[in-house]
Amino acid sequence: MTGADGQVGRWLVQLSGQNSRSRIEAYGRADLDIADAESVSRVLAGTGPGDVVINTAAYTAVDAAESDVAGARAGNEVGPRNLAVHTARTGARLIHISTDYVFSGDPAQASGPDGYDIDDPVAPATVYGRTKLDGERAVAAADPRATIVRTAWVYTGAAGGRDFVATMRRLESERETVSVVTDQIGSPTYAADLAVGLLELAGALRVEDRPGGMLHAAGGGRTSWFDLARAVFQEVGADPDRVLPCGSADFPRPAPRPAYSVLSGRSWSAAGLSPLRGWREALAAAVTLSA
Repeated sequence: MTGADGQVGRWLVQLSGQNSRSRIEAYGRADLDIADAESVSRVLAGTGPGDVVINTAAYTAVDAAESDVAGARAGNEVGPRNLAVHTARTGARLIHISTDYVFSGDPAQASGPDGYDIDDPVAPATVYGRTKLDGERAVAAADPRATIVRTAWVYTGAAGGRDFVATMRRLESERETVSVVTDQIGSPTYAADLAVGLLELAGALRVEDRPGGMLHAAGGGRTSWFDLARAVFQEVGADPDRVLPCGSADFPRPAPRPAYSVLSGRSWSAAGLSPLRGWREALAAAVTLSA
């Protein structure tokens, strides 16, 4: 597993340690540079049929990517391609994590009321989104048996974290009020739940000759960043009315955020995999665990 230093990677390591049937070899940035094909071949030399490589490594600095196109491309396109070339050669299976940012953010482009499905048109509006889309295409071309999993709004909520939930918990203790946008809607995804789902998928790939393809895995339901922030305040026993509404125009950023990032879980369920929990239930669990 790559990206051991990240939110999902850390949970994959923790969960595998609790399950004697799943053993994970975890590699962080210091152990494996996925953008270096030689490093990939050397570090993953022992992988072969029956093994699953889960790639959670990525360049995720959305704003920085706007001025660091080469860095974003190395982490989001070149690196995933190197992994796919390796798994195609060795017979291992690859699970590659992608993002809602490959879509335009226009709800009219979603084919159903449950959000974007796997075949809906892609039209990324940022360097981050474009490089992630290019990474998807590079993976599929290099290893057609690879499985690409798109997710959205990932968080852990852990103290000291930089994700949205962790940030709201910190700001609740530092400020009287917090202004949060109401005009961005998505599917909050607890990293622990996504890790559970990825381990379930990896187990299925080990025992079944499943074809590769695209899946969506995100927390159930939808909400705005504003309502998510209010829910965080409620969970920590604070007054949710301390969260004030604002619009995206009030917080201009180098990379525009999608107005709509809801992902349908239909493909995940159709593959026989357990749906991720609804976002509200998962948030309660995350805050309780990290209290």
